[in-house]
Amino acid sequence: MAASTKSLSSLLAQASLDDHDEVLKAANAAIKKSKADVDAHHAKAIALLHLDRYEDALDVFEHTAALQEKAPFEHAYALYKTGNAAKAVEIAEAAGPGADRGMKHMLAQAAYRSENFAHAARVYKELANQPVDTEEYDIRINSGAVDAQLEWTGQGELAQKKKPTREDLDVFETAFNAACASIARGELAQGEVCLKRAKDLCNALSDLSEAEKHAELLPITVQQVYVLTQLGKIDAAEELATTTPFAEIKELSTRYIAQVNSIAASKEHSNSYLSHRLFHSSPRPPVTDQHFSFQSNILRQDEYVISLLSQKVSGVASSTEKVIAASPSPSLSPAVNMAAVLNAAAHARNTETEKAALKEIVPLLEKRPTDVGLILTITHLYVITNNYAAATHLLETFFRRLEQSGSAPDLDVRFAPGLIASIVSLYAQQGRPGAAKSELAKAAEYWRKPHKSKTEAPSKALMVAAGTALLDTHSPENIKVAGEIFKSLYDQDNEDRAAIAGLVATYSITDPSGIPDDLLSYLPEAARLIQDVDAVALEGAGVPIGKLTTTDLAAEARKRSIAPTRPVHSRTKRLRKARMPKEYVEGKKVDPERWLPMRDRSYYRPKGRKGKKKMEGLTQGGVVADEKGSTPAQEKKIVKDQGKGKKKGKGGKW
Repeated sequence: MAASTKSLSSLLAQASLDDHDEVLKAANAAIKKSKADVDAHHAKAIALLHLDRYEDALDVFEHTAALQEKAPFEHAYALYKTGNAAKAVEIAEAAGPGADRGMKHMLAQAAYRSENFAHAARVYKELANQPVDTEEYDIRINSGAVDAQLEWTGQGELAQKKKPTREDLDVFETAFNAACASIARGELAQGEVCLKRAKDLCNALSDLSEAEKHAELLPITVQQVYVLTQLGKIDAAEELATTTPFAEIKELSTRYIAQVNSIAASKEHSNSYLSHRLFHSSPRPPVTDQHFSFQSNILRQDEYVISLLSQKVSGVASSTEKVIAASPSPSLSPAVNMAAVLNAAAHARNTETEKAALKEIVPLLEKRPTDVGLILTITHLYVITNNYAAATHLLETFFRRLEQSGSAPDLDVRFAPGLIASIVSLYAQQGRPGAAKSELAKAAEYWRKPHKSKTEAPSKALMVAAGTALLDTHSPENIKVAGEIFKSLYDQDNEDRAAIAGLVATYSITDPSGIPDDLLSYLPEAARLIQDVDAVALEGAGVPIGKLTTTDLAAEARKRSIAPTRPVHSRTKRLRKARMPKEYVEGKKVDPERWLPMRDRSYYRPKGRKGKKKMEGLTQGGVVADEKGSTPAQEKKIVKDQGKGKKKGKGGKW
């Protein structure tokens, strides 16, 4: 073993850094002589990693337990490159806080790939606080990528940057990451500007060949197609998609997204059956180049939607039911809830109206009473049909069911920020601010209490909304709780403006003189607040000058009491649509005599001789002239005529 180690060491000393094939041959020869030679296995694993034979390198580690202890960094790297980032994170974390910078970089990369972006952000922040000149550029790029992913996954409050800075637009990689972060925040116009800047910077590079520039520009173009589509610039998106050779993209995950987006941006693919065929003809990425979960969810959603448009309703219903059944209910998983929404759409079978869809979907609640996606779908349909009471009742019933369960996962769903926002919005629509404040207070109380089984950290937006609602109650107890909420947010981030404003508002109610100096520094100066105030205009409007005594105040009160007051207009009562006349026109003056019979209205004028004569006979309070020349026969005829039509029916009573 000593001889083999000596010969291997001498060979490694003579070999060049790029001669990894020779190193591999020497390592294999040493291993044949002694299978327990850890140094030989180590040299073999490193040579395989340099040759990009990651599966073979991992196989070396898996069959050599001693090598795993000796070379944890190489082991974690092999796992990372073969698609097992979660296992790589475990190995890198096992090194502890005393790990070298290489292991910390490995931990950050593996955490990023395993979608633990918050952990990756912490590691990169730690590396940035201990700067090394040769790593500053890479750390800045990777930190920008982590910020973009935090925005995409709804954890934007953990991002280090909320807006692109000047230094971000100096290099095309950081400009591209800034564009992705802006797009994730919904700032599409800003993202479009950053993407154009990234393209210009890439084209201006002199140390890259034309082929390398082309490879770097393709992902930027893919993102541009998406932004143009979202902005409604379909023609520009289609032109860019048709003129870009997406088939030349090396990363299959990026190429797959590019081809899917080109289908969405193309007017030629309006035929849903043709779109279905093109969608499924796109190349699927390998295990080592998989999409992130939020990308996979959207792509799976696109697949289901195209299938529904292609009348593959039964297939979508069957596929989504399998996804729902495989997960415990209730669930906050985006993939599961998305499947529930599309399952409801499949059961609706492309009905034309929302009410017809409700008839098909509501019976599903009997089978899946705790399906979050299904409940939100029905709630949305109720809102569209203006049935806010039914939507509110549905959510309240669901919440009571989860509260009665009492299990920690059910309570996490009960107080999920998205569901709380839904019920609060419904309360606001119905004019129930008290119920909304109560709901926010209960959610804040739940997330503030220590609970080992809670699945996620409290949402910052939820806590800010709850603290604001508690301040509005003006209750001493609630104001104290609000102060605690804003204090905890301030402790997490002392630059958070919402936390600072909430703390200042709390102190202004409870102890105005006790506001800390570090909070007072954030308050705007009084001179800036009153710089737009016109003192002369205020005085002319009746503002008293100087200090008023009690006598002056009494005199002012007498002046105001005898001053002419403006007439108070009563608020017009709004009638319901059912009580309005059939020919009612908004804005037209209503006839004040509309309740009187026509003959009693002041503007009634009978037409014709008979009408005028009849009107004279109906005059109330006037003199009735006797008709001259009437004979008894005529009077008898009149009496007879008046009796016409008054026939007695069978069995009737007089």
